[in-house]
Amino acid sequence: MKTRPENYVIRVQADPGELAIPAWNALLATQAQPTPFMRLEYLQALHQSRSATADTGWQPQFIGIWEGDELLAACPVWLKSHSYGEYVFDWAWADAYRRHGLEYYPKLLVAVPFTPVPGSRLLARNEETRALLVQALQALAEQQGLSSIHLLFGAPQDHQAATDHAWLQREGVQFHWTQRVPEPFVDFQDFLAALQRDKRKKIQQEQRRVREAGVSFKTLEGPAITEQAWDFFYHCYQLTYRAHHSTPYLTRDFFRLMSETMAANWLLFIAMRDGVPIAASLLALDPERGAAFGRYWGAIEQIPCLHFDACYYQPLAWCIEHGYRRFEGGAQGEHKMARGLLPVPTQSSHWLAHPDFSDAVAEFLAREGQAMRGYVNELEEHQPFKAGTSAQSPK
Repeated sequence: MKTRPENYVIRVQADPGELAIPAWNALLATQAQPTPFMRLEYLQALHQSRSATADTGWQPQFIGIWEGDELLAACPVWLKSHSYGEYVFDWAWADAYRRHGLEYYPKLLVAVPFTPVPGSRLLARNEETRALLVQALQALAEQQGLSSIHLLFGAPQDHQAATDHAWLQREGVQFHWTQRVPEPFVDFQDFLAALQRDKRKKIQQEQRRVREAGVSFKTLEGPAITEQAWDFFYHCYQLTYRAHHSTPYLTRDFFRLMSETMAANWLLFIAMRDGVPIAASLLALDPERGAAFGRYWGAIEQIPCLHFDACYYQPLAWCIEHGYRRFEGGAQGEHKMARGLLPVPTQSSHWLAHPDFSDAVAEFLAREGQAMRGYVNELEEHQPFKAGTSAQSPK
Protein backbone atom coordinates (compact mmCIF):
# COMPACT_ATOMS: atom_id res chain seq x y z
CA MET A 1 0.00 0.00 0.00
CA LYS A 2 1.32 3.42 -0.93
CA THR A 3 2.05 5.56 2.13
CA ARG A 4 4.11 8.38 0.61
CA PRO A 5 2.73 10.40 -2.32
CA GLU A 6 4.68 10.09 -5.56
CA ASN A 7 3.56 13.30 -7.26
CA TYR A 8 2.73 15.99 -4.78
CA VAL A 9 2.71 19.77 -4.86
CA ILE A 10 3.51 22.03 -1.90
CA ARG A 11 1.66 25.35 -1.87
CA VAL A 12 2.25 28.30 0.44
CA GLN A 13 -0.94 30.32 0.85
CA ALA A 14 -0.76 33.99 1.84
CA ASP A 15 -4.54 34.34 2.16
CA PRO A 16 -6.38 31.72 4.26
CA GLY A 17 -9.62 32.95 2.68
CA GLU A 18 -8.62 31.28 -0.58
CA LEU A 19 -8.41 27.84 1.01
CA ALA A 20 -11.26 25.34 0.65
CA ILE A 21 -13.15 24.81 3.89
CA PRO A 22 -14.47 21.29 3.08
CA ALA A 23 -11.02 19.87 2.23
CA TRP A 24 -9.33 21.43 5.26
CA ASN A 25 -12.04 20.46 7.76
CA ALA A 26 -12.30 16.92 6.37
CA LEU A 27 -8.56 16.49 6.95
CA LEU A 28 -8.86 17.98 10.44
CA ALA A 29 -11.61 15.49 11.34
CA THR A 30 -9.21 12.59 10.76
CA GLN A 31 -6.61 13.87 13.23
CA ALA A 32 -5.93 12.57 16.74
CA GLN A 33 -6.86 15.82 18.52
CA PRO A 34 -9.06 18.06 16.39
CA THR A 35 -10.40 21.22 18.04
CA PRO A 36 -12.83 23.91 16.84
CA PHE A 37 -9.94 26.39 16.78
CA MET A 38 -8.31 24.53 13.90
CA ARG A 39 -11.43 24.64 11.76
CA LEU A 40 -10.75 26.76 8.71
CA GLU A 41 -13.70 29.03 9.52
CA TYR A 42 -11.96 30.02 12.76
CA LEU A 43 -8.58 30.61 11.10
CA GLN A 44 -10.15 32.53 8.22
CA ALA A 45 -12.11 34.72 10.65
CA LEU A 46 -8.90 35.69 12.42
CA HIS A 47 -7.54 36.93 9.11
CA GLN A 48 -10.71 38.42 7.64
CA SER A 49 -11.47 40.36 10.83
CA ARG A 50 -7.95 41.82 10.75
CA SER A 51 -7.19 40.26 14.13
CA ALA A 52 -4.27 38.23 12.74
CA THR A 53 -2.79 39.87 9.63
CA ALA A 54 0.54 41.25 8.52
CA ASP A 55 -0.52 44.61 9.98
CA THR A 56 -0.76 43.03 13.46
CA GLY A 57 2.42 40.97 13.07
CA TRP A 58 0.74 37.77 11.84
CA GLN A 59 1.48 37.26 8.14
CA PRO A 60 -0.16 34.06 6.84
CA GLN A 61 2.05 31.47 5.15
CA PHE A 62 -0.29 28.46 5.28
CA ILE A 63 1.21 25.28 3.86
CA GLY A 64 -0.74 22.64 1.95
CA ILE A 65 0.53 19.46 0.32
CA TRP A 66 -1.61 18.29 -2.59
CA GLU A 67 -1.72 15.24 -4.79
CA GLY A 68 -3.98 16.27 -7.62
CA ASP A 69 -7.18 17.55 -6.04
CA GLU A 70 -6.58 15.73 -2.75
CA LEU A 71 -5.28 17.65 0.27
CA LEU A 72 -2.76 15.31 1.90
CA ALA A 73 -1.44 17.61 4.62
CA ALA A 74 -1.78 21.20 5.82
CA CYS A 75 -0.94 23.49 8.71
CA PRO A 76 -1.54 27.12 9.71
CA VAL A 77 1.73 29.02 9.49
CA TRP A 78 2.45 32.65 10.32
CA LEU A 79 5.43 34.87 9.69
CA LYS A 80 5.77 36.67 13.02
CA SER A 81 7.43 40.02 13.72
CA HIS A 82 6.98 39.69 17.51
CA SER A 83 6.08 37.08 20.15
CA TYR A 84 2.76 38.43 21.42
CA GLY A 85 -0.32 36.22 21.53
CA GLU A 86 1.59 32.91 21.65
CA TYR A 87 1.67 31.84 25.36
CA VAL A 88 4.99 30.04 24.94
CA PHE A 89 7.53 32.66 25.85
CA ASP A 90 10.72 33.14 23.85
CA TRP A 91 11.45 36.80 24.62
CA ALA A 92 14.78 35.83 26.24
CA TRP A 93 15.82 34.02 23.06
CA ALA A 94 15.00 37.08 20.97
CA ASP A 95 16.99 39.26 23.37
CA ALA A 96 19.99 36.93 23.17
CA TYR A 97 19.92 37.17 19.37
CA ARG A 98 19.75 40.97 19.57
CA ARG A 99 22.69 41.16 21.98
CA HIS A 100 24.77 39.14 19.53
CA GLY A 101 23.85 41.37 16.60
CA LEU A 102 21.51 38.82 15.02
CA GLU A 103 17.90 39.16 13.88
CA TYR A 104 15.41 36.88 15.64
CA TYR A 105 12.38 38.32 13.88
CA PRO A 106 10.72 37.47 11.61
CA LYS A 107 10.26 33.89 12.70
CA LEU A 108 7.92 31.13 11.52
CA LEU A 109 5.08 30.01 13.79
CA VAL A 110 2.77 26.99 13.56
CA ALA A 111 -0.04 27.81 15.96
CA VAL A 112 -3.55 29.15 16.40
CA PRO A 113 -3.21 32.87 17.18
CA PHE A 114 -4.14 33.92 20.73
CA THR A 115 -5.35 30.38 21.49
CA PRO A 116 -3.23 28.19 23.82
CA VAL A 117 -5.45 25.13 23.39
CA PRO A 118 -3.59 21.85 22.80
CA GLY A 119 -4.58 19.96 19.68
CA SER A 120 -3.50 18.78 16.25
CA ARG A 121 -1.49 21.34 14.27
CA LEU A 122 0.17 19.31 11.51
CA LEU A 123 -2.86 17.93 9.70
CA ALA A 124 -1.82 14.89 7.67
CA ARG A 125 -3.14 11.69 6.15
CA ASN A 126 -0.34 9.65 7.72
CA GLU A 127 3.06 9.97 9.36
CA GLU A 128 4.84 10.15 6.01
CA THR A 129 2.89 13.20 4.89
CA ARG A 130 3.27 14.72 8.36
CA ALA A 131 7.03 14.38 7.93
CA LEU A 132 6.70 16.13 4.57
CA LEU A 133 5.07 19.07 6.37
CA VAL A 134 8.01 19.34 8.75
CA GLN A 135 10.41 19.26 5.81
CA ALA A 136 8.36 21.90 3.99
CA LEU A 137 8.45 24.16 7.05
CA GLN A 138 12.23 23.89 7.26
CA ALA A 139 12.59 24.56 3.54
CA LEU A 140 10.37 27.64 3.82
CA ALA A 141 12.41 28.98 6.75
CA GLU A 142 15.70 28.36 4.98
CA GLN A 143 14.51 29.97 1.73
CA GLN A 144 13.46 33.10 3.60
CA GLY A 145 16.52 33.17 5.84
CA LEU A 146 14.45 32.98 9.03
CA SER A 147 15.88 32.45 12.49
CA SER A 148 13.52 29.76 13.71
CA ILE A 149 10.30 27.75 13.55
CA HIS A 150 8.00 27.21 16.54
CA LEU A 151 5.19 24.64 16.75
CA LEU A 152 2.98 25.40 19.74
CA PHE A 153 0.50 23.27 21.70
CA GLY A 154 0.49 20.46 19.16
CA ALA A 155 -0.69 16.89 19.49
CA PRO A 156 1.89 14.17 20.38
CA GLN A 157 2.00 13.08 16.73
CA ASP A 158 3.02 16.59 15.68
CA HIS A 159 5.82 16.84 18.20
CA GLN A 160 7.05 13.34 17.38
CA ALA A 161 7.35 14.34 13.72
CA ALA A 162 9.32 17.42 14.77
CA THR A 163 11.54 15.36 17.10
CA ASP A 164 12.27 12.98 14.23
CA HIS A 165 13.77 15.98 12.42
CA ALA A 166 15.88 17.03 15.43
CA TRP A 167 13.65 19.88 16.60
CA LEU A 168 13.96 20.87 20.24
CA GLN A 169 11.17 20.06 22.70
CA ARG A 170 9.80 22.34 25.40
CA GLU A 171 7.45 21.36 28.23
CA GLY A 172 4.72 23.36 29.90
CA VAL A 173 1.62 22.84 32.02
CA GLN A 174 -2.04 23.82 31.98
CA PHE A 175 -4.96 23.00 34.26
CA HIS A 176 -7.97 21.03 33.00
CA TRP A 177 -11.02 19.44 34.57
CA THR A 178 -12.14 16.00 33.44
CA GLN A 179 -15.29 14.14 34.34
CA ARG A 180 -14.81 11.48 37.00
CA VAL A 181 -14.32 7.89 35.86
CA PRO A 182 -15.93 5.39 36.22
CA GLU A 183 -18.68 7.13 38.23
CA PRO A 184 -19.31 10.57 36.68
CA PHE A 185 -20.28 13.51 38.84
CA VAL A 186 -24.06 13.82 38.64
CA ASP A 187 -24.16 17.55 39.38
CA PHE A 188 -22.05 20.40 40.73
CA GLN A 189 -22.87 19.51 44.33
CA ASP A 190 -21.59 15.99 43.74
CA PHE A 191 -18.39 17.48 42.36
CA LEU A 192 -18.03 19.70 45.44
CA ALA A 193 -18.56 16.71 47.70
CA ALA A 194 -15.50 15.04 46.19
CA LEU A 195 -13.23 17.97 47.10
CA GLN A 196 -11.29 18.27 50.31
CA ARG A 197 -13.23 20.13 52.98
CA ASP A 198 -11.24 23.37 52.86
CA LYS A 199 -11.48 23.55 49.05
CA ARG A 200 -15.22 22.83 49.13
CA LYS A 201 -15.91 25.44 51.81
CA LYS A 202 -13.94 28.11 49.94
CA ILE A 203 -15.93 27.56 46.74
CA GLN A 204 -19.20 27.62 48.66
CA GLN A 205 -18.18 30.84 50.38
CA GLU A 206 -17.20 32.45 47.09
CA GLN A 207 -20.50 31.51 45.45
CA ARG A 208 -22.40 32.75 48.49
CA ARG A 209 -20.69 36.15 48.26
CA VAL A 210 -21.78 36.42 44.62
CA ARG A 211 -25.39 35.49 45.47
CA GLU A 212 -25.45 37.90 48.41
CA ALA A 213 -24.37 40.65 46.01
CA GLY A 214 -27.62 39.99 44.15
CA VAL A 215 -25.99 38.38 41.11
CA SER A 216 -27.56 35.62 39.02
CA PHE A 217 -26.48 34.12 35.71
CA LYS A 218 -28.11 33.88 32.31
CA THR A 219 -26.76 31.23 29.95
CA LEU A 220 -26.87 31.66 26.17
CA GLU A 221 -25.78 28.84 23.90
CA GLY A 222 -25.00 28.95 20.19
CA PRO A 223 -27.53 30.81 18.02
CA ALA A 224 -29.27 32.04 21.20
CA ILE A 225 -26.41 34.51 21.66
CA THR A 226 -27.94 37.66 20.20
CA GLU A 227 -26.06 40.52 18.59
CA GLN A 228 -26.85 42.59 21.67
CA ALA A 229 -25.33 39.90 23.89
CA TRP A 230 -22.23 39.73 21.69
CA ASP A 231 -21.92 43.53 21.93
CA PHE A 232 -22.11 43.41 25.71
CA PHE A 233 -19.57 40.59 25.90
CA TYR A 234 -17.17 42.49 23.64
CA HIS A 235 -17.46 45.59 25.81
CA CYS A 236 -16.50 43.47 28.83
CA TYR A 237 -13.68 41.85 26.86
CA GLN A 238 -12.26 45.27 26.04
CA LEU A 239 -12.45 46.34 29.68
CA THR A 240 -10.32 43.35 30.72
CA TYR A 241 -7.53 44.43 28.38
CA ARG A 242 -7.92 48.07 29.37
CA ALA A 243 -7.45 47.10 33.02
CA HIS A 244 -4.07 45.62 32.04
CA HIS A 245 -3.17 48.67 29.91
CA SER A 246 -3.18 46.66 26.69
CA THR A 247 -5.15 46.34 23.47
CA PRO A 248 -7.52 43.45 22.67
CA TYR A 249 -6.15 40.93 20.21
CA LEU A 250 -9.54 40.18 18.65
CA THR A 251 -11.78 42.66 16.87
CA ARG A 252 -15.54 42.85 17.22
CA ASP A 253 -15.75 41.66 13.62
CA PHE A 254 -14.09 38.38 14.58
CA PHE A 255 -16.97 37.53 16.92
CA ARG A 256 -19.47 38.61 14.27
CA LEU A 257 -17.93 36.07 11.91
CA MET A 258 -18.00 33.44 14.65
CA SER A 259 -21.72 34.06 15.19
CA GLU A 260 -22.26 33.55 11.46
CA THR A 261 -20.03 30.56 10.75
CA MET A 262 -19.49 28.73 14.08
CA ALA A 263 -22.39 29.76 16.29
CA ALA A 264 -22.84 26.26 17.73
CA ASN A 265 -19.31 26.39 19.19
CA TRP A 266 -19.94 29.20 21.69
CA LEU A 267 -21.46 29.46 25.16
CA LEU A 268 -21.95 32.76 26.98
CA PHE A 269 -22.59 33.31 30.69
CA ILE A 270 -23.94 36.76 31.52
CA ALA A 271 -23.96 37.87 35.16
CA MET A 272 -27.07 39.88 35.99
CA ARG A 273 -27.97 42.13 38.91
CA ASP A 274 -31.40 43.79 39.16
CA GLY A 275 -32.01 42.74 35.55
CA VAL A 276 -28.90 44.54 34.31
CA PRO A 277 -25.90 42.69 32.81
CA ILE A 278 -22.68 43.39 34.70
CA ALA A 279 -20.21 40.71 33.51
CA ALA A 280 -19.72 38.07 30.83
CA SER A 281 -17.71 34.87 30.42
CA LEU A 282 -17.33 33.23 27.01
CA LEU A 283 -16.57 29.55 26.43
CA ALA A 284 -15.85 27.67 23.22
CA LEU A 285 -17.50 24.27 22.81
CA ASP A 286 -16.66 21.08 21.00
CA PRO A 287 -20.04 19.29 21.26
CA GLU A 288 -18.87 16.25 19.30
CA ARG A 289 -16.06 15.49 21.75
CA GLY A 290 -17.68 16.86 24.88
CA ALA A 291 -15.02 19.49 25.53
CA ALA A 292 -15.36 23.10 26.67
CA PHE A 293 -12.68 25.78 26.67
CA GLY A 294 -12.61 28.85 28.88
CA ARG A 295 -11.73 31.80 26.65
CA TYR A 296 -12.60 35.38 27.65
CA TRP A 297 -14.12 37.31 30.51
CA GLY A 298 -14.84 40.87 31.60
CA ALA A 299 -16.99 42.93 33.97
CA ILE A 300 -18.28 46.50 34.08
CA GLU A 301 -18.02 46.58 37.88
CA GLN A 302 -15.97 44.70 40.43
CA ILE A 303 -17.77 42.21 42.67
CA PRO A 304 -15.73 39.93 44.95
CA CYS A 305 -15.42 36.33 43.65
CA LEU A 306 -17.51 37.03 40.52
CA HIS A 307 -14.60 36.10 38.27
CA PHE A 308 -14.27 32.65 39.86
CA ASP A 309 -17.99 31.98 39.61
CA ALA A 310 -18.34 33.16 36.02
CA CYS A 311 -15.16 31.53 34.70
CA TYR A 312 -15.01 28.26 36.69
CA TYR A 313 -18.06 27.33 38.76
CA GLN A 314 -20.78 28.16 36.23
CA PRO A 315 -18.87 26.45 33.39
CA LEU A 316 -18.15 23.35 35.50
CA ALA A 317 -21.80 23.06 36.55
CA TRP A 318 -22.86 23.45 32.91
CA CYS A 319 -20.36 20.82 31.70
CA ILE A 320 -21.54 18.28 34.29
CA GLU A 321 -25.20 18.94 33.51
CA HIS A 322 -24.70 18.59 29.76
CA GLY A 323 -22.49 15.51 29.84
CA TYR A 324 -19.24 17.18 28.83
CA ARG A 325 -16.08 15.28 29.66
CA ARG A 326 -13.47 18.03 29.75
CA PHE A 327 -13.15 21.70 30.63
CA GLU A 328 -9.91 23.51 29.85
CA GLY A 329 -9.36 26.62 31.91
CA GLY A 330 -6.82 28.32 29.65
CA ALA A 331 -3.15 29.14 30.05
CA GLN A 332 -1.29 29.11 33.37
CA GLY A 333 -2.83 29.57 36.81
CA GLU A 334 -2.08 27.02 39.54
CA HIS A 335 -4.90 28.64 41.55
CA LYS A 336 -7.20 26.59 39.32
CA MET A 337 -6.16 23.41 41.15
CA ALA A 338 -8.11 24.48 44.24
CA ARG A 339 -11.16 24.58 41.98
CA GLY A 340 -10.79 21.03 40.69
CA LEU A 341 -8.70 21.63 37.56
CA LEU A 342 -5.63 19.39 37.54
CA PRO A 343 -2.20 19.79 35.91
CA VAL A 344 -1.81 18.58 32.33
CA PRO A 345 1.52 18.68 30.46
CA THR A 346 1.75 20.69 27.25
CA GLN A 347 4.45 20.70 24.62
CA SER A 348 6.02 22.85 21.94
CA SER A 349 8.69 22.15 19.31
CA HIS A 350 11.40 24.54 18.11
CA TRP A 351 13.87 24.62 15.24
CA LEU A 352 16.64 27.22 15.26
CA ALA A 353 18.75 27.82 12.19
CA HIS A 354 21.87 29.06 14.00
CA PRO A 355 23.77 25.97 15.29
CA ASP A 356 25.33 27.69 18.32
CA PHE A 357 22.05 29.20 19.43
CA SER A 358 20.30 25.90 18.86
CA ASP A 359 22.81 24.19 21.16
CA ALA A 360 22.44 26.91 23.80
CA VAL A 361 18.64 26.72 23.71
CA ALA A 362 18.81 22.91 23.91
CA GLU A 363 20.82 23.20 27.15
CA PHE A 364 18.34 25.73 28.52
CA LEU A 365 15.36 23.55 27.63
CA ALA A 366 16.94 20.52 29.31
CA ARG A 367 17.26 22.47 32.58
CA GLU A 368 13.82 24.04 32.20
CA GLY A 369 12.24 20.68 31.43
CA GLN A 370 13.71 19.10 34.54
CA ALA A 371 12.39 21.98 36.64
CA MET A 372 8.97 21.75 34.98
CA ARG A 373 8.69 18.03 35.69
CA GLY A 374 9.58 18.68 39.31
CA TYR A 375 6.96 21.42 39.46
CA VAL A 376 4.26 19.14 38.03
CA ASN A 377 5.21 16.37 40.46
CA GLU A 378 4.89 18.84 43.32
CA LEU A 379 1.48 19.93 42.06
CA GLU A 380 0.36 16.31 41.92
CA GLU A 381 1.10 16.03 45.63
CA HIS A 382 -1.46 18.76 46.36
CA GLN A 383 -4.56 17.18 44.86
CA PRO A 384 -7.76 19.06 45.72
CA PHE A 385 -9.85 15.89 45.88
CA LYS A 386 -10.42 13.77 48.95
CA ALA A 387 -8.27 10.67 49.35
CA GLY A 388 -9.93 7.61 47.85
CA THR A 389 -12.05 9.47 45.28
CA SER A 390 -11.80 8.40 41.67
CA ALA A 391 -11.32 11.93 40.32
CA GLN A 392 -8.17 11.73 38.24
CA SER A 393 -5.70 13.96 36.48
CA PRO A 394 -6.23 14.04 32.69
CA LYS A 395 -3.37 12.59 30.71
